[in-house]
Amino acid sequence: MSWYRNTVWFVKGLREYTRGGYESASKHFNPADVEVDVSGRSFLVTGSNSGIGKATAKEIARRGGTVHLVCRNKERAKVAQEEIMTETGNQNIFLHIVDISNPKKVWKFAEKFRKEHKLNVLINNAGCMVNNRELTEDGLEKNFATNTLGTYILTTALLPLLEKEADARVITVSSGGMLVQKLNISDLQSENGTFDGTMVYAQNKRQQVVLTEKWAKAHRNIHFSIMHPGWADTPAVRSAMPDFYEKMKNSLRTEAQGADTVLWLAVSAEATKLPSGLFFQDRQPVATHLPLASTHSPPEDEEKLMAMLEEFSQKFRSSSPG
Repeated sequence: MSWYRNTVWFVKGLREYTRGGYESASKHFNPADVEVDVSGRSFLVTGSNSGIGKATAKEIARRGGTVHLVCRNKERAKVAQEEIMTETGNQNIFLHIVDISNPKKVWKFAEKFRKEHKLNVLINNAGCMVNNRELTEDGLEKNFATNTLGTYILTTALLPLLEKEADARVITVSSGGMLVQKLNISDLQSENGTFDGTMVYAQNKRQQVVLTEKWAKAHRNIHFSIMHPGWADTPAVRSAMPDFYEKMKNSLRTEAQGADTVLWLAVSAEATKLPSGLFFQDRQPVATHLPLASTHSPPEDEEKLMAMLEEFSQKFRSSSPG
């Protein structure tokens, strides 16, 4: 059925995920939803030195929010920080250099952040699509380490901080690519078979959907959501998917269009009127499975994923200072 899932997803993408899909959907947006003052609220955005992360951080800064940029590359991050402060006039833009693929450093950062700051909204945007199987210094497959384990550890570690705040939110940036993947807990590190970076990334994004749904059930006073930004013209797309970019570059969304639903989920009152744990596209909840695609998983597989990630995370926490 994989050919069916891939075909249906791509046709759906041509119709909905491109710039034209955004322009059509945005006719029904209420601009007032995001015309809000979020002064006094604290936002943490991972992967925020470029692309959708930076576009989101900039729009939050325009609305007065305190923004914590969590980035891997110090030089690029400092440029982004200066740009955001200059363009928005908001000086409450703080920089933290963390490689989300390094679980020990994610734990160390989160434990320090918890002692020094408050947090109202966590935006898990950092991600990677490595097309050849690479291992981190900890022996973890890099896509899994960044997209799944890093997201799991950062969110889990910051939940106690979020629990203290009113109207706390967690938003994770996923991908429509997850629609072509059924949760596979038997090979989390892609050790078996031919390595396909695009499909590994899509599997990680399916895992993020499961995480969001599980967290939403376990933490009722935090609003969790996950979203697909559509196909946007970002540095990550250009570098990770050059052939796709060349074919689609004239139809891709802008970074701001890709970030629109992240912003809406992060700042609007309307977003939290909807149930926690939903998957969004263009400010609307959408299905997490294509019709007839056979991507549903038994509940025990989802429980097993959570248990495996907890085991991974605690292994790295025990060797982390602080």
